[in-house]
Formats: sequence, structure tokens, C-alpha cells
Amino acid sequence: MRRFYKDVTLAEAAGGFQVMLDGRGVKTVGGAAQIAPTEALGEALAAEWRRQGERIDPKSLPLRDMADYAIDMVAPDPAAVAKSLVAYAETDTLCYRADPDEPLHARQQAVWEPLLAAFEAANGVTLVRVSGVLHRPQPPETLTRLEVRLRALDPFVLAGVEAMTKLAASLVTALSALDAAHEEEPLALWRAACLEEEWQAELWGRDAEAEERRERREADFLRACAFARMARG
Repeated sequence: MRRFYKDVTLAEAAGGFQVMLDGRGVKTVGGAAQIAPTEALGEALAAEWRRQGERIDPKSLPLRDMADYAIDMVAPDPAAVAKSLVAYAETDTLCYRADPDEPLHARQQAVWEPLLAAFEAANGVTLVRVSGVLHRPQPPETLTRLEVRLRALDPFVLAGVEAMTKLAASLVTALSALDAAHEEEPLALWRAACLEEEWQAELWGRDAEAEERRERREADFLRACAFARMARG
């Protein structure tokens, strides 16, 4: 698609900020006004439109797509999204360890245990650690408390948390990215979630295609983290 606008501005709108293309407000795929909850996120959305050349590249508008998703898909029923994310806590990557006699277990303990302990303290919950592949349920009160926290999030923040959770297979990692203790450490959180992949790569060697996929997922995780943080303000 050829670029159809010249000027990109940001205007205050009901409930937030809206990108204006030649004075016309950007809308979502579903036809709703695309209003960001914070000026920081609004400016980031505007920057995507300003960077377009003579032709618009839809792939270079990922924040726009996330904003559309937050408005069209999450905002109508955030409780349903929160409930679906709680299921990830049942099988959270950081809770499932190798058997204690395996070398991988020691690294998991060293990297994951401090993150889990900090998360439990910050959220007032207890998470069950599991060695091996057999599933063990998490305490119902823990799942309830996590769902309450998720329900309290703004739809834009919740959309970012959902993306991070699915990429990391870890609700703990995604919610930790919002905590003040990890404000400067999204990349460290992502790499912690990928610990087993890195372990396998060290053992068996690196595959170019697998590394490329992981790099894309890393970029997506960091973008979702930035989106959630900007939306939170």
C-alpha cells in the first residue's frame, strides 16, 4: 500500500491519546478508535507511522497490531483473557525442573529459584516446584490470587502480558516483567525462560534455523514487554 498521508501527530482523546494521520484518527481493524491509554504508548505508535516510506509495510507496525488486539479482542472480555492466562501458571516453565541428579537441575535452581522466590514474595503466593514431567496442580488460592491480579490490569497491559506469557510459556516471567524489581531486566527474564533451550544448544550444538526462530521470539517478547510497560505508564 502506498503511503496515503503526510503528517503524523498525536492528539488527546477520550481516555487517552490517538494517532492522527493528516488530522484523521487511526482506527483498529474492527473499526474502533485506536486510543492508547498513555502518551508514551501513543508516541510509540505515532513513531511507527512516521517511519514509513513511500509504501507502508504492515510488518513494521507491530505496536499498531498489538493496540488493535488490545482494543478489539481483549477489552471486550478481559476476564476471559485473565482466566486463560492462569492456566499457564499450572504448567509454568520455571516450576518444572529436571530430576535432582541431573546437571540441568543445578542450573535451573540457580537461575529460576531466585526469580520464583521473588515472585512469590511480591504476589503473596506459593508455587509448587516439580521435578520430572508428571503434572502437579498449583494451590487453588495461588491461582485465584493470580487471576485477581490479571483482572485488575488495563486491557493494553493485559495484551502485553498475554503475549509475553505465551512466548515464554511462563506467567511468572510475564508478570515479573511488570514488577519494579525487574524494570531493567526484560532480556534477563527472557533468557531465564529459555534456559532449557540454551542448555540443549550447548550440549548438541546450535541450529541456524532454531537460533533465528529464538531471536524472533526474543524480539517479540521484548516488544510485548515494552508495550505493556508503556501502556501501564
